[in-house]
Parts: sequence; C-alpha cells; structure tokens
Amino acid sequence: MNEFLKTYFSLENKVAIVTGGNTGIGAAYSEALAKAGADLVISAYDKNCEEIKKIIEKTGRRVEFVTGDLTVAKCRQEIIETCMRKFGKIDILVNNAGTIRRAPLLEYEDEDWYAVMDINLNVVYHLGRETAKIMVSQGSGKIINIASMLSFQGGKFVPPYTVSKHGVVGLTRAFANELADKNIQINAIAPGYIKTENTEPIRKDEQRNKEILGRIPAGRWGEPSDLMGAVIFLASKASDYVNGHTLTVDGAWLSR
Repeated sequence: MNEFLKTYFSLENKVAIVTGGNTGIGAAYSEALAKAGADLVISAYDKNCEEIKKIIEKTGRRVEFVTGDLTVAKCRQEIIETCMRKFGKIDILVNNAGTIRRAPLLEYEDEDWYAVMDINLNVVYHLGRETAKIMVSQGSGKIINIASMLSFQGGKFVPPYTVSKHGVVGLTRAFANELADKNIQINAIAPGYIKTENTEPIRKDEQRNKEILGRIPAGRWGEPSDLMGAVIFLASKASDYVNGHTLTVDGAWLSR
C-alpha cells in the first residue's frame, strides 16, 4: 500500500462493530473493514457466523461474535462491553442490522410495524448513542448508519420500513449536528437494489425484476461488494470532513 492510501484509507489498528455483519450486505461491510486493516466485533441474530469468520481470519485480523436480539438492551450492552474488553476501544460502528416485513397498508399488522421500527430505527438510536459516549471520551470515532432507497421514496407494502429508513437519515443528521465538534463523523450509506437473500423474491418475480432493471441506469443489480468502497471511505481518515451525509450506492437509481 503506498503512503497516500495508507494515510487516508487504511484502517490498520482500528476496531469496528458491525451489527448484522455475518450475512448479506453486512458480511460485505465486515469483509471490507477487515481487509482494510480493522479488527471486528460482529453482532448476529443467530450463530450463522462460520463463513464470515473464515473470511476475516484469512486477512489476519481478529474477530469476536455476539449473538442475540439487538432490541434487548442487554444484548447491545454486551456488544459494547465485548469490544472494550477484547480491544480496548471502538473506532467504528456500522449500524447495519435491519428487517423488512411486507403487506398492503390496509392489512398491515401493528406487531409487524413495531418489530420493524424497533430494529431499524430504535436500535440505531440506542446503540449509536451509547457508542458515541465512548467515542467522545476517546476523542474520535466514525458511525455509519445504513439507510435505503426508501429513505427518499415512499415504496409500497412496507410502511414501517420506509418510515424507519427516513428516520435513519434524520438520526444521522441529528447526531452529526451534536457530535461533529467532538471529532466524530456520523454518515449513512443508502444501498440501491442489491443481490441479497432479502431481495431474492423480487429478483425471481420476472415482471418486478424487469421493472427494476429498467429503471437502473447501470443496467444491473448491485453486488454486496459494490458497497465495500463506500464503507471503507466513511470509516477512514479520507472522510474526516464528511458529516451528516447519506451516500447513495445505487447505480444511479435516484437520478432517474
């Protein structure tokens, strides 16, 4: 790595937390951070962590896993305590964990509304706030929230997902306004249509898939790897004067 890249983009000696970092887009974030030099604590809802564990260990970086329900305060505290106990600091938090439940608005169940809002928005706030306290005491830190195309649009059949992802952008700006002068950068990534397990039903729907591809100027679905550069940028020194921003990685979807 040449000196410029090492100065601005290396994450060597950094420590990152990635929620939901064992599968899908989250695994891509975890892999990218490890390859850039960071040690990790990854939270997972279940114990399906072997694949990402092997990937990270091949980079020579260290990784710890915490499994559990992020909507429970004890689980969030365990993540923070594990990171501090194992690595002594938290340089980066990627608030990636999320969920989506689909149903027509007039048939949407209240329990589904609250479940989606809890993981997609409340967890982002609570974990972000508690991690920020440590970052303030350290004098630096990077918080990266994960937004969506539905942070900017209304969507259909996913009312709480849309509202929660609008809220993520609002939280990102609110945190940045209060913490920027403490050398903490809080930004968001808004992925476009990415090939993951969550989007598989849409991709298998021939008509819906055709409609989506017809609107993406890049002419293809994104791959999880397309998000790796964005997370490294927002986690590194290169973004030290970027704050409160939502970076879209969408193949120009929003430009249409």
